[in-house]
Amino acid sequence: MKNILGCFAVCCFFTLSAHAQNNLQSLNQSLRYSRYSRISLDVIPIKTAERTFTLQMVVEKIEENPNFEDYLFSYAIVGGFEQEFSDEQIIALDRDQLKADTERHFYFEETVEIPASQEAAYVVFRAQDTRQEDEYVYHVDLISPFVPEQPGFGAYFGNDIPFDQNFLNVDESLLFKRQQGVNLYRYYYPQEFPLPLPPMETKAPEVPRETEVIDEGSFLVNVPVPFDKAGYYFIQADTTSPTGLLLKTVNKTFPRVATWEEMIEMVAYISTRKEHETLLEAENKKTALDEYWIQMTRDEETAKTVIKEYFRQVEFANILFTDFKEGWATDRGMVYIIMGPPQEVYFDVDKESWVYQAQDSNSKITFTFARVKNILTPNYYTLNRSRAYQPIWFKTITAWRNGRMVF
Repeated sequence: MKNILGCFAVCCFFTLSAHAQNNLQSLNQSLRYSRYSRISLDVIPIKTAERTFTLQMVVEKIEENPNFEDYLFSYAIVGGFEQEFSDEQIIALDRDQLKADTERHFYFEETVEIPASQEAAYVVFRAQDTRQEDEYVYHVDLISPFVPEQPGFGAYFGNDIPFDQNFLNVDESLLFKRQQGVNLYRYYYPQEFPLPLPPMETKAPEVPRETEVIDEGSFLVNVPVPFDKAGYYFIQADTTSPTGLLLKTVNKTFPRVATWEEMIEMVAYISTRKEHETLLEAENKKTALDEYWIQMTRDEETAKTVIKEYFRQVEFANILFTDFKEGWATDRGMVYIIMGPPQEVYFDVDKESWVYQAQDSNSKITFTFARVKNILTPNYYTLNRSRAYQPIWFKTITAWRNGRMVF
C-alpha cells in the first residue's frame, strides 16, 4: 500500500511534467547524457517467472552527499512508447521502500507481473530534482522485439548493490546470484573492432566474418568471480538459449585514457588522414602528440584546453556508451565526443534521436541512431548516416581544431 506522502509526491511530480511529456516517446531524456547530472538512473530487470520480473532500480549518486528528500522517485510499466501515462500506472518510491542507501547508491527493488494479454512491456524509472525541476528518466525493455528474454540472474558489487556500470575493470570481481541452479557459464571474446565511419560516410563498413570465442566453462554463483582479461564476456544460465548478460572488461584506468597509443587512436575523429598516419608511424608517440596539438591549435595554452576538453568527452563517452565496444569507439560515442551532449534525446522502440541547436542559427540538426537486434545487448545502436551531415560535422571539427569548443 502506498502512503499519503507517496501519492502527494506523484501528484506534484506530474503536475510539473506530465502535460508536456505524457508518454515515453515524448520524454526528453537528455539528462542521462549530461555532463552536469547530479544522479544517474538505471533499471536492471531479472526474470523470476514466465511474466514476472524483479526490477532493480539503482540511483547512482553523482553529486556529493545527495539528500533523498530533494528528489521525487517513481516508476511505471507501459505497453508501448506511444502509450500515455495514467495515474494508476505511476507508482511513487518513498524512503521506506529503499532496499539500500549506500555511499554511492540509492537502491529500490520492486516485483511486477505483466498480464498475459500484454504483448510488450517497458519500465520507465523517473526522478525529479525538486530544487530546479530537472527530470531524470531511464527506461528498459521487459518484453519487446529487441529482447529475446531477460536473464534470470544478476551481477552485484561486493556490497550486494546490482552492477550498474557498462564496463568492469580487469582484475575486479563480481558476485552473481540466481534463484535456481548453482552454476553459470561464461564465454570470452577477445575481439577488437574498427573505428566507426564518419556520419556522412554512407558506404557500409566491413563486417568481420568470424568472431573468436573462448569457452571458459562454468563457475559458481554466490562466489566472487574475477575477470582478468580485457575484451568482453557473455554470461549465461542456459547455453542453448540466446539469453545472457554482456560484460565488457577494460584496462584498469578506463574510462580514462591509459597510453599515448590510445590517445593517437582517439584523435582520429578530429585529424586529417595524413595527420593520423604521421602519428601512427611516429617512434616517440608523446613527442609526436605534443607537436600535433600545438601545430593544430597554433597556441600552447589553447592546445592544453583542447586536450583537456577532448579527453573529458572521451571519458564521458566511455561511461555512457560502452557495450561490447569501448564507448568512444561506438557511433553514439563518436557523435557525443565531437558534437557534445545533445540538447534533446528521444527514444522510440526502434531508434534513438539526438537533437542539437545549430551554431549561429535557430535551426536544429538531428542524429538518428537505429536500434539493431543483437544477441549480446538490447542497447546496440548504429547511426543512420547521410551526406547531409557533412557541413555541420566539418564545421564542428574546425571549431575543435581552433580551440572554440565549449559545452
